[in-house]
Amino acid sequence: MAFSIYDASIPPMIRSLQNLSKIMDKAVAQAKTEDKPLAKLLEARLAPDMHPFTRQIQIASDSAKGCAARLAGIEAPSMPDTETTFPELQARIAKTIDFLKSVKPEQLAGAEDRQVTLKFPSGEMKFTGREFLTGFSLPNFYFHVTTAYDLLRHNGIQIGKMDYLGGA
Repeated sequence: MAFSIYDASIPPMIRSLQNLSKIMDKAVAQAKTEDKPLAKLLEARLAPDMHPFTRQIQIASDSAKGCAARLAGIEAPSMPDTETTFPELQARIAKTIDFLKSVKPEQLAGAEDRQVTLKFPSGEMKFTGREFLTGFSLPNFYFHVTTAYDLLRHNGIQIGKMDYLGGA
């Protein structure tokens, strides 16, 4: 069986979100043990002009579900960006994973050549499915997952590369 656009997108995004969820569990447990305020982690930024941790999770979720939906030619579930706690963020990750698991390989058959158009207030970007996945969607998804990891690590949470990769 050939390696497909499904194989390159859905399973890796599910795994990364599952790993992110476990990392967040570790962060909450460590913060409670050390009596650190969770609000400090939720509001953490790497730079003043970057989004805080909470928004990084929301964007990672949006990136994953948007990627799957666009490649499958279906609607992504709407999720308002109202999460303000770790349990709410965990629920969002779980809903995103459930959506990704609902997308079947046959829905992405031929998606590498499907046209994907992203509309922005300032214009639009057009891609083939292959270009969208490899040049936009996956880099954006991993940027926000990595930034969320980095924010926790930068704020003293004892996590490492194997937590990110899912081997710990």
